[in-house]
Amino acid sequence: MERAFWFSGSGDGELRPVTLPPVGDDEVLVRTLYTGVSRGTETLVFRGEVPPSQRAAMRAPFQEGDFPGPVKYGYLNVGVVERGPENLVGQVVFCLYPHQTRYVVPASAVTPVPSEVPPERAILAGTIETAVNAVWDASPKIGDRIAVVGAGMVGSSVAKLLAGFPGARVQLIDVDPERAKVAEALGVDFSTPEDALGDCDLVVHASASEAGLARSLELLAPEGEVIELSWYGDRRISVPLGENFHSRRLAIRSSQVGMVSPSRRLNRTYADRLALAWRLLADPGFEVLVSGECQFRELPDVLPRLAANEPGTLCLRVTYQMEDTR
Repeated sequence: MERAFWFSGSGDGELRPVTLPPVGDDEVLVRTLYTGVSRGTETLVFRGEVPPSQRAAMRAPFQEGDFPGPVKYGYLNVGVVERGPENLVGQVVFCLYPHQTRYVVPASAVTPVPSEVPPERAILAGTIETAVNAVWDASPKIGDRIAVVGAGMVGSSVAKLLAGFPGARVQLIDVDPERAKVAEALGVDFSTPEDALGDCDLVVHASASEAGLARSLELLAPEGEVIELSWYGDRRISVPLGENFHSRRLAIRSSQVGMVSPSRRLNRTYADRLALAWRLLADPGFEVLVSGECQFRELPDVLPRLAANEPGTLCLRVTYQMEDTR
């Protein structure tokens, strides 16, 4: 009997038994090797904080149950194909599937992981895809002064991508001084909010905090822009649009991975964006984003600590090597 993790929607979760359907034509049976916990989104789901207006938009492709819960939720799954089309059997694949030991999906729902990307790093594909889309939305220019506020999974990934932009001054900003080690590993300058460099042409905000958004606006030069990557769930936050917001002609624009950035939508597909994420993930520097690991059977005990903002964890990697249920 296979097992899956279900979110209760009220701050806890459990492993439930799963009976798999027969593998049909053009379907695959996948044995999970690793899943990743997307800390921002999945902790909101864990706490039952998906607002009613966003429950349809935030459904994962293979979600079971409805918000606020119980739901089987997740979308960072790396496994090996055990049954299916001959060209896929034995391949390591990525799928937008929740935390489950084995599963059956259409063959079109899995993407082979390139040999240059280790399976244990491949759980970051969705994060890098989000970062790529954010950079496309931001459209930085040569020599721009850029800040990224929030050194979580997505913010750190965005900072690493922007650091390679010609002539750019890029600074990763976080309230936790320990995130300086992450920035150093990524090759990015670091600062706490109070010491951050201002006069920025562009600020990418990814801290999901009211204070972080306010500081992002303070760091802008006149006519600068904040790209808002944070998702606040059902929380209402205050945005400081008074004082000099209008006189300085500042702007705030949202970025979300559900659609390809308008700047690339005419000539890039979702598959193109994911293919670019794979090429970028060949860089071992991204491995620093995986800062915690647990066994699948430990997930009901570990997720409450993660949802309580346990310090230090960026991406939690869940391993399934010891979870053979046959």
